[in-house]
Parts: sequence; C-alpha cells; structure tokens
Amino acid sequence: MRHSKPLAQLTLVIATACGLSAPAAAQDAPMTIVTGSPTGTYIQVGRDLSRLMEQCDRGLEVVESAGSLENFLAVRQRPNTQFGIVQNDVLEYMQTFSGDDPDVARAIAGVRIAFPLYEEEVHILARRDIADFAGLADKRVAIGVEDSGTFLTASLMLSLSGIELSEALPLAPADALPQLEAGEIDAFFYIAGAPAAIYTENEIDAEQFHLLPIQDPTLQAVYAPATLAGGTYDFQPDPVDLVTVKAVLMTYEYDPRGNAYHQASCRGVSDLSSLILTNIDTLREEGHPKWQSVDLGDIPTGWDIAACVNQGIDPDYVSSCTQPAAEAEQMPQAPTDSEANAAYRRNICAVIGC
Repeated sequence: MRHSKPLAQLTLVIATACGLSAPAAAQDAPMTIVTGSPTGTYIQVGRDLSRLMEQCDRGLEVVESAGSLENFLAVRQRPNTQFGIVQNDVLEYMQTFSGDDPDVARAIAGVRIAFPLYEEEVHILARRDIADFAGLADKRVAIGVEDSGTFLTASLMLSLSGIELSEALPLAPADALPQLEAGEIDAFFYIAGAPAAIYTENEIDAEQFHLLPIQDPTLQAVYAPATLAGGTYDFQPDPVDLVTVKAVLMTYEYDPRGNAYHQASCRGVSDLSSLILTNIDTLREEGHPKWQSVDLGDIPTGWDIAACVNQGIDPDYVSSCTQPAAEAEQMPQAPTDSEANAAYRRNICAVIGC
C-alpha cells in the first residue's frame, strides 16, 4: 500500500472541515481542552491543566479525541473549545500545504500557539522478529485512525523512508494492541509522551514484542532523535533509539474587544496561561513527568503566540479569578503577529527567567 493514499486522505479530512467559520458567539464560554485517548499522555496533561484551572473556581472540561488533527480542527471550529494539544508535524503539514490549498489555509486561519510543550516519542511496538524500522516492509501495521496525529506521523515516516506495507490499518492503539497480541497484525504506531499508559497498564510479553529502534538517517534528519531510557516500561529493559515530535498547546485568536463569547474565551485563555506560567514548577513536580522537559521558549517555526496568551503571561496581568468583572473586560488590543512571539518571550523571561 503506497502512502500517498493516506496523505491524500488526510488532506481530504482537512478540506471537508474547512468550510466552517470561526467559533460561534455565545452568551457564556465554558472552557474545554481536547486531548486524546484515555491511555495517552495528552489526556493526562489535560487533567493537570483542569486541576490548575480549579484555582479560578472555574472548570476546564477535558475531552477525549482521536488525536492531533481532530484537536486542531476542534480549536478552529467547535464553540467552547479553547484549547487542543497538537503534534508539531501536524502544524508543519498544515503550514506546508496552506500556500497551495485554500481549504488548508482556511483551516489554519485564527489558530495560534498557546504554549510549546514536550517531545513525544514515536513508539512502534512490533513482533520480536522485526528488527528495525526497515523490517516493517510488507508487514501488516496499524498506523492510527485517520484524524489522529499518529496517522499523519506514521504516514509521513513510511513515505519518507520508502517503506511499503502489505496492509496499513487505521486502528487506534487501544484496538491495535490486542490484534498484535493475537497475531492479526505485525506492529502498530503510537505517538505519545513516555511513559504512555497503554504500555504501563498492560502486561506486554517481552519475549514476543519490543519497541522498534528507529535509526533511519532520513527520519533522524526530519524528526528529533532521542533515546528512551531502559526500564521506561517493564517489557523494555534496555535503551531504545527512536525519534520524537513536539506536542504543542493550541488555542484560537479570540478578539478581546469582540462579542461576549470572544471576550469570555479570551479571559479564560489569559487566566489559564497565567496559571501555567506561574505554576510551572508545580506542574513539573506534581503533573505528568513530561512537564519536566517542557521548554516554554521553543516556539514552532511559522506560528504565532495568541494575543490572549500574551496578555495572561504579562507580569502585570491581574487574573479575572480575583479582579472585578468590569476591570477584566478592559483588555488591550491584540499585538500584531510580528510582535506576538517577541512579547511572549519577554514575558516568560520576566516571570521565570531565561
């Protein structure tokens, strides 16, 4: 199966979702973050942020999803969905095709960076007789459901390395694991920040299965090489060389002087941004282990920080958790895109140092 087809299907998914306008106006703005599967890292990070938002006596609903592409489009099109966690290669894919495809250009309009997060490991659990990435040729491999970041990353990696599978199955990791154990497939991809719950909460037979090393020079030139420490999972006692992709928290460019929905959403984005920055040490100590490797200054190329995020991380920002409502509504005009990232870096340096 040639992997131009999955990539074409991905572009079609984007195109069919792009006729939708920006999030609709509403009288109230409940807060939502779209994450991932119940066994993934995104949902655990979302729960960390939800607990943080409780300091404002305000809820942040954590919503399961198929993954990165669904999350990106949810921020773009779903009302009351202020945040989504997305893989950086999804952003690069969207950016690459936006110049030639007006549908993709419409999809990315208004979507902004909230915070860069952490590197996610490309896990490929495979039969022991498959020694390396090249050994996936002519095998039956689950590459993730079509609106997930795993699907995009797997498709890109296979295409870049010139590997053709006998069958590429659009299965979620939770569905792929039992099929691998039953001998119905040979391997499956899963992009998740280690330790991923699917591998820690299931007893995986180390004599039958292992994580594939990824040492392909082409892939290492595109994705960041990394080594997964031995003992990260019970079935994996030795270090494994693989590659990673960065996870990014995305939001929408709400207009702080727009309608009631935009104003309320902007306040929520600013408040959570303020809480993340001022509680980053607590997140690193008490949240998912991946918080320990978050680099708030590592902004993906070609994307800007949202104005409401910059407002929230300004050292002089007074959270609407405590300030009077009338004062909270007096928000400054958003800085231009060219100023957004510089302002973001100045603010994080002022608060946590650089």
